[in-house]
Amino acid sequence: METTLRGVGVSHGVAIGEVRHMGTAVLEPPAKQITADEAEREQGRARQAVSAVAADLIARGQLAGGEAQHVLEAQAMIAEDPELMADVDRRIAVGSTAERGVYDAFAAYRDLLAGAGEYMAGRVADLDDVRNRIVARLLGVPMPGVPDSDEPYVLIARDLAPADTALLDPTLVLGFVTEEGGPTSHSAILARALGVPAIVALPGAGEIAEGTVIAVDGSTGDLFVEPTAEKRAELEAAAAERRAALAASSGPGATSDGHKVPLLANVGGPADVPAAVEAGAEGVGLFRTEFLFLDDSKKAPSEEKQIESYRKVLEAFPEGRVVVRVLDAGADKPLDFLTPADEPNPALGVRGLRSLLDHPDVLRTQLTALAKAAEGLPVYLEVMAPMVADRIDARAFADACREAGLKAKFGAMVEIPSAALRARSILQEVEFLSLGTNDLAQYAFAADRQVGAVSRLQDPWQPALLDLIAMSADAARAEGKSCGVCGEAASDPLLACVLTGLGVTSLSMGAASIPYVRATLAKYTLAQCERAAAAARAADSAEEARVAAQAVLSGE
Repeated sequence: METTLRGVGVSHGVAIGEVRHMGTAVLEPPAKQITADEAEREQGRARQAVSAVAADLIARGQLAGGEAQHVLEAQAMIAEDPELMADVDRRIAVGSTAERGVYDAFAAYRDLLAGAGEYMAGRVADLDDVRNRIVARLLGVPMPGVPDSDEPYVLIARDLAPADTALLDPTLVLGFVTEEGGPTSHSAILARALGVPAIVALPGAGEIAEGTVIAVDGSTGDLFVEPTAEKRAELEAAAAERRAALAASSGPGATSDGHKVPLLANVGGPADVPAAVEAGAEGVGLFRTEFLFLDDSKKAPSEEKQIESYRKVLEAFPEGRVVVRVLDAGADKPLDFLTPADEPNPALGVRGLRSLLDHPDVLRTQLTALAKAAEGLPVYLEVMAPMVADRIDARAFADACREAGLKAKFGAMVEIPSAALRARSILQEVEFLSLGTNDLAQYAFAADRQVGAVSRLQDPWQPALLDLIAMSADAARAEGKSCGVCGEAASDPLLACVLTGLGVTSLSMGAASIPYVRATLAKYTLAQCERAAAAARAADSAEEARVAAQAVLSGE
């Protein structure tokens, strides 16, 4: 009998197929004691296993490329973290085996994250995956992972580590569902990059029996267990209609009555540019520069290295707009040379622009590198600061840009509710706003963006979040300036129409979402988008807001 479950849809499309479960194994080694004479040998085994796992993660990243490469290289850094390795060595020195020393050291680090307010809870899957890979290598057992199958299937897992997600074969894995995770977890980000339909934060999915036929709608978050023939036909027809609309859609983003809404791409570096160009991105709305800095957490990259990386992205969009976010370090992206190591709550501490203002030399070098990278290019360069709280922050950033000789527009990200509430004041210092809806939701609802248990409050359809977006857009309109969205909200085609109706002037998203958003926007007039936005804001919950907007756009 058909039953329906609902999680959080994080990657568009429909997948219908038989269930296969991610392989699992208990990788807790026995607490066996060694003698003092064996300690040096065991420490050597641990180091060899760590190096092998780090090399494997880097190799997987190189195979996958793009966003996945950055994520897996960050995982390799976790594996070789010197503090973790020092703890492993200490545990072995007092009698643990190599595998037990690794297991216990990672467990202690896990407890530290929980004690820091669980801001990094969304990275626990990454941490566990690295630990499991090292321990499996030391024990000489296979690493549990994606099942072997000659036939296409829908994958169900408790959670998916980036190393598994990055190398999924879309010809075999029709879609995936996880019990944990959130809309901004690494697995969700990589699913969108792969173009694989996906649902996260669906408790109980693991209880669906192997071989059961399910249908996954990655747009709505609905999972249908043993769908009827009528439901399958309905979903397949909807999917075919979407594909036809995508094939017919091209050119700049606009509503059906010609109101222009530039559709831009979110990129992490040069490797993400080809997909953005292929999708028809009109530029870059969010160039995340922190991945360049994560290559070495001990020191900032040289000015020359930064110039080389920035110029490759700028050259790809001649006459286009490229919005660069300066280094956003701290919280879940700590850097030894920049961020404090002992903050009780990193999410509410020294991160983003605050870190850069504490280290003006790092900010100055990055701004100078951007200025030099843009020399001689016809690109429209815009540079924005993350985590701007008020006008004082905005003025400090604008002054730093001018002192570095940067010939570009200076902007501020709206990720803190105070910035939305005082947007007009901030716009006295900068020339544009860009809404990071992931962090804005996190701070507005006191809901960690990485914790699946509070994913309801991370839903970008929450009316209170729409109010903050409208407030920012209204302020920009009053000042004659632009206000874009570069958070995950922009990748939802229906929500993109609502954001347009709220007065947002551009939308930036992962490249895979651009065709969906372009096709959907082209179906409606600006007036319809405005009515849908008003209906969504009048609702009392995210689900009611979504239904209300859909009803308006459907003419119901």
